[in-house]
Amino acid sequence: MRLIVGLGNPGLEYVWTPHNLGFLTVDLLAERAGIRIERPEAKALLGRGRLAGEDVLLAKPQTMMNLSGLSVRDLLARYELGPADLVVVYDEIALPWGMIRIRERGTAGGHNGVKSVIGALGTDEFARVRLGVQPDRAVGDLAAYVLRPMRKAVLEVAAEMVDEAGNAVELILERGVATAMNRFNKRVPPQADDEGEGN
Repeated sequence: MRLIVGLGNPGLEYVWTPHNLGFLTVDLLAERAGIRIERPEAKALLGRGRLAGEDVLLAKPQTMMNLSGLSVRDLLARYELGPADLVVVYDEIALPWGMIRIRERGTAGGHNGVKSVIGALGTDEFARVRLGVQPDRAVGDLAAYVLRPMRKAVLEVAAEMVDEAGNAVELILERGVATAMNRFNKRVPPQADDEGEGN
């Protein structure tokens, strides 16, 4: 069994913000697989079913973003899973809009949700699918930027990216992280891939 976690903030005011692209991706996967994400468990909304030939748990932590790790840790423990069984999907301010990057491990890059997961698990050795939300101009307050509703101009890009992120998660389940990285990762400047700031 694999645990697929989308990071986001609960609440209607956050639904269409860049910071909730993880939630939107998990919702899309649930729709594709006919899974309902509605059971409250371990500080998350959870759905269970089959996706890409694998038994999966789809989860949306219902803590605020910077406490997401508490939910992820509890879910792994309850279902006797380890970090190797985990895939986390989230927004990445260091990547341009429309770009997806898959990694097997790594730092949080300033993303407080990922920082919380790493802290709660005591390891950064888990797969992640990162969706680019880099502003196209200088932004003074990045935290406010990722929590503002997306402009109409980027909603279409966001929808396409969420669809591709869903494909990436399915390929990870079917063929493994390395295959998915080879297919979905596009070249970006090294500093943009390794450094990031988020909330």
